[in-house]
Amino acid sequence: MLEKYLQQTEFTDFEDFKANYKLLIPENFNFGYDIVDAWAAKEPNKKALLWTNDQGECREFTFGEIKKYTDQTASYFQSIGIKKGDIVMAILKRRYEFWFTIIALHKIGAVIIPATHLLTKKDLVYRNNAADIKAIIAVGDETIIKHINDAMPESPSVEMLISVGPVVPANWLDFHEGIENAAPFTPIANVNKNDDALIISFTSGTTGNPKMVLLDCVYPLAHIITAKYWHNLHEDSIHLTIADTGWLKAVWGKLYGQWIVGACVFVYDHEKFTPAAILEKIQEHRITSLCAPPTIFRFLIREDLTKYDLSSLEYCTIAGEALNPAVYEQFLKLTGIKLREGYGQSETTLSLFTSPWVEPKPGSMGLINPHYDVDLLTPEGRSAEVGEQGQIVIRTDKSYPVGLFKGYYRNAQLTYEAWRDNIYYTGDVAWRDEDGYFWFVGRADDVIKSSGYRIGPFEVESALMTHPAVVECAITGVPDEIRGQIVKATVILSKEYRDQAGEALVREIQEHVKTVTAPYKYPRIIEFVDELPKTISGKIRRTEIRERDNK
Repeated sequence: MLEKYLQQTEFTDFEDFKANYKLLIPENFNFGYDIVDAWAAKEPNKKALLWTNDQGECREFTFGEIKKYTDQTASYFQSIGIKKGDIVMAILKRRYEFWFTIIALHKIGAVIIPATHLLTKKDLVYRNNAADIKAIIAVGDETIIKHINDAMPESPSVEMLISVGPVVPANWLDFHEGIENAAPFTPIANVNKNDDALIISFTSGTTGNPKMVLLDCVYPLAHIITAKYWHNLHEDSIHLTIADTGWLKAVWGKLYGQWIVGACVFVYDHEKFTPAAILEKIQEHRITSLCAPPTIFRFLIREDLTKYDLSSLEYCTIAGEALNPAVYEQFLKLTGIKLREGYGQSETTLSLFTSPWVEPKPGSMGLINPHYDVDLLTPEGRSAEVGEQGQIVIRTDKSYPVGLFKGYYRNAQLTYEAWRDNIYYTGDVAWRDEDGYFWFVGRADDVIKSSGYRIGPFEVESALMTHPAVVECAITGVPDEIRGQIVKATVILSKEYRDQAGEALVREIQEHVKTVTAPYKYPRIIEFVDELPKTISGKIRRTEIRERDNK
């Protein structure tokens, strides 16, 4: 399958990859027909999806079965009036119906909004009206149903509600009944152009209302690099990305690139994360590749890994937050596997990554993905020197890279603020070493300027996290008359240290940070709290901490 979309599929090293990687873009590309149905025609019995849940259920789907079910789903959607260009929200957790739904919507040219089950009435009303959502497909969970029903009086665009069960309320349609009774589906030739809308993703909104990231129909092809050259997948791979389908990380790691490569996607549908359960699934189902945020690996290395047979595991990758080098070293010691970091945003695909050809540098995001023209810009607008901090940007003056968003839906002003003069500004600050590896500093708004130094929150947080008392923390800047700003740490303590919260522990943590990183970066203020303010996706809202401190 890859040969159809790449000029060259195998490379000897990263230099060869940089010089010769080239995507071949067909006209009117449709992931449903050109990938799913193509695999079904070529190898109908090839394993595509292995789904399990925390109730002991297990279902396996071949590409032939995925074609069958997505055709039925597409036909059902057509029968209830969903058509090309309609916008449909899917709140499906990790249910296998998500894969039926997203592929079916692709096949009829509709637009999907993947959404988390954590949305409240207020969140739903905002999204429904901002995007003029026509239909909502959701898990039949009492809490989810209540929030959606409560939002309906203020959501005039929503015409239908569809439940995949187990509960199907009286005013909702039954997804499974609908697809079982669907008429045969007739594929739609050239249902979309390449620049038609495919996905609208609501960002997590760390500094305001979520923005609507618009992605086009060739977006999936940019994830070939994600799966083939970052996850290092092949046709016999069984890949697990730990992510809910409400976030774009799901299509990064549980769909597009993986199926283009021909790998099997493993899904563990669970309500509560437990490290032991993940390790048991890796052992039981012989998972070969794992991708998860560093937080997950922090939990895994606390388990007794000698209890599990992890010999099937070939490769591990991380994304979603910057990696603490201590986690890298401990996981390597326990498993012999080097964690390979990657960086990207909802607005992009993988922009920086640690490929199979290069040696990871613990804590680094890796090298530039040659698919993008990535640079670091200083506040003065020049390219940053080696070791100098700058904002990560993607230049688009030479070409528009497949996978880069089309803009913020219905918001030209926000689009211009982020992407102007052929430069997309990510809002993330990093520095580059002499070997070209990028190192994360923090969000541009979060960088602290103290006594002439620019201090990134992540480097201080990494130092803090190596102290046994610290479970979670956030670094922010507090105004100071002499230094401009001083570093403040907001800390959640481990159970063992909670009764020690006081000046002695503050001094101990401060001295610890001075020994782990440059002394000038230590937090002059430490506040112990029970929880940190976070977005619905779990990202720390440092802006909320700053606003509270300023008051």
